[in-house]
Amino acid sequence: MARKRIIYFILVGIIIVLGLLSRKFSFIPLWVGDVLWATMIYFVLRFFLLNSSIQKITLISIVISYAIEFSQIYKAEWIDNLRHTFLGRMILGETFFWGDLVSYAAGILIGVFIDIAVRKALIDKR
Repeated sequence: MARKRIIYFILVGIIIVLGLLSRKFSFIPLWVGDVLWATMIYFVLRFFLLNSSIQKITLISIVISYAIEFSQIYKAEWIDNLRHTFLGRMILGETFFWGDLVSYAAGILIGVFIDIAVRKALIDKR
């Protein structure tokens, strides 16, 4: 159990670093950060819900990612002020884009493939 959590924690850390780096360099398309963000959501959920099925983690990841994206349509001073902070911008985003939904789906799918590969190679190996 602890080994699984450590592996998922490391994956989340790597994805966060890659996501932040993707925002630093202007030659990297913005959708790369969105893909990484959704992949991170998948692995954060996997970290906390170790015994849940891949299907359940995938569904929850999509619901969270899409809910946050659709929340960007909502405009109120309190949430817009939050979105203008670094952490608020990284978690909640600022502007709704339909294309982000595709990026999130791709990121979660990448998370599923990485999860399956890691489980086969490192976690389930005894």
